[in-house]
Amino acid sequence: MKIHDNTEAELLLDVDVIRAEFPILARRVHGDRPLVYLDNAATSQTPQAVIDVLDDYFHRYNANIHRGLHCLADEATAAFEESRESVRGFLNAADKREIVFTRGTTEAINLVAQSYGRAFLQPGDEILVSMMEHHSNIVPWQLLAAERGLSIKTIPVDSRGVLDLAAYAGLFTSRTKLVAVTHVSNALGTVNPVDELVRIAHAHGARILVDGAQAAPHQAIDVQALGVDFYAFSAHKVYGPTGVGALYGRLELLEAMPPWQGGGEMIKLVRLDGETTFADPPHKFEAGTPAIAEVIAFGAALRWFSRFPVDLVDEWERRLLLGATEGVKRIEGARVIGEAPGKAGVLSFVIDGVHAQDIGLLIDQFGVAIRTGHHCAQPLLHSFGLDATCRASFAIYNTLGEVEAFLDALERVVKMVRG
Repeated sequence: MKIHDNTEAELLLDVDVIRAEFPILARRVHGDRPLVYLDNAATSQTPQAVIDVLDDYFHRYNANIHRGLHCLADEATAAFEESRESVRGFLNAADKREIVFTRGTTEAINLVAQSYGRAFLQPGDEILVSMMEHHSNIVPWQLLAAERGLSIKTIPVDSRGVLDLAAYAGLFTSRTKLVAVTHVSNALGTVNPVDELVRIAHAHGARILVDGAQAAPHQAIDVQALGVDFYAFSAHKVYGPTGVGALYGRLELLEAMPPWQGGGEMIKLVRLDGETTFADPPHKFEAGTPAIAEVIAFGAALRWFSRFPVDLVDEWERRLLLGATEGVKRIEGARVIGEAPGKAGVLSFVIDGVHAQDIGLLIDQFGVAIRTGHHCAQPLLHSFGLDATCRASFAIYNTLGEVEAFLDALERVVKMVRG
């Protein structure tokens, strides 16, 4: 299925040059088929520059951080803290003490639930959670609610996959203390108006946590301009390694919150008589030896990605999304799920009479990697009367040629299944 090529954004970004920085994109699979990787919402690929940083750490300065006096420890600590500054700059946080390293978005949300939630939410208080949340921004609040006697209210989503702002504003009461909402839906690509969500929450005296895992690779993020209280994202969605992410928290909140986990690094003084005192943020929330190499590579990934003008990245990925969406809609029985205006590079769809899992398995035989299932967003899919969708998701290194290959493979798969 042919779509128009050579857009201005593609030429200005020089996508072919960018692709050459990713060794895995040269792979051939299932015999000799070129890999078409369209599963970026699950995990993006990693450029050679970031791979080299991991390799360099283990070759030259593998050591534990912060407490050592030898040169390897000094070098590792400096590189680790440089990554904290890179995350601060990427989010435009006011102070690097507002950046806590975690194992990813999921752990960051759990940290807020278990630390802030236990300390400041009382029985009868309410948490607002949107219908489109990933399970990692639902289940931690459910666990906390069961423990603390809290109520959870759901912000509805309309048939386009757009958050209902009027309904959201109407859910607040004097007991509403926290809002937990995604910036960009991983299942639909909907971009939520975070600044407006924050304004409404703060007008009612509520705090707001934003899951930014899917926003980070697609748009500029300015936590000061947005006014969020907490913002979480993961390295592996932004061309970095797995197993590491970051939590932004307003400094006055992090200072007031108790530790979540105990151990080394997060203390000032430990006594057996109970007079243990804790480190200041962010170290209060970073117990034990962290994923040092991964944190250092996380910073390298953000510096690599920040070379590209975000408006060009957005324009290019929207062009990919538009071509893929138009192509899918031309397939008989196809239905796109989620058509919010201005959505990010995520395309979810179903084909009447064809199970999503069958499509995922068969299209892989043509070298095309997409994701199928509920995408850890079961409440959202159930609201559309579905258990699963197919999801193609795009990144800076994808091309219109790959979109054509995806559409051609999809047409062939549908014909095969329907006989």
